Amino acid sequence: MKLLLSSIIIFFCLMLFCCTEKKSESEYIPITKFDPSRNPGTDLEAAIKEAKSSNKRILLDVGGDWCIWCHRLDDFFERNKDISKFMHKNFIIMKVNYSKENKNEKFFSQFPEIPGYPHYFVLDKHGKLLHSQDTGKLEEGKGHDRDKVFKFLKEWAPKG
Repeated sequence: MKLLLSSIIIFFCLMLFCCTEKKSESEYIPITKFDPSRNPGTDLEAAIKEAKSSNKRILLDVGGDWCIWCHRLDDFFERNKDISKFMHKNFIIMKVNYSKENKNEKFFSQFPEIPGYPHYFVLDKHGKLLHSQDTGKLEEGKGHDRDKVFKFLKEWAPKG
């Protein structure tokens, strides 16, 4: 009788363990649009929290909807799924708006001057600036050069 009761208890414990709904791995919601109404300071805090838990770096993508090269860079990643996959595997991507509606001057004051848009800032998982990248140097003709973009991402991806 004790053996049967023990077996039933173990069975129900296993069922409870197996059937318990798993919480999603991440509650972070990526910032995928240039939105003048967003607070990049708050967004960066959330990105840092996610970067620490996922051991990724943070890639700040600075630009705006007005920026043709920003759209071309987004299109580049749509066409080059392998590079996009690598980028998302290694970086928390956070778009930060710069426009006449909101220049986010206070936020950008902590970073080097931006020569043009789009612009990338690579941060470590704690939010420390590692690199400032003029994306114009990743261009070729009227688009972005596949080898240059991939090389940039590989160079700044977390090591090990």
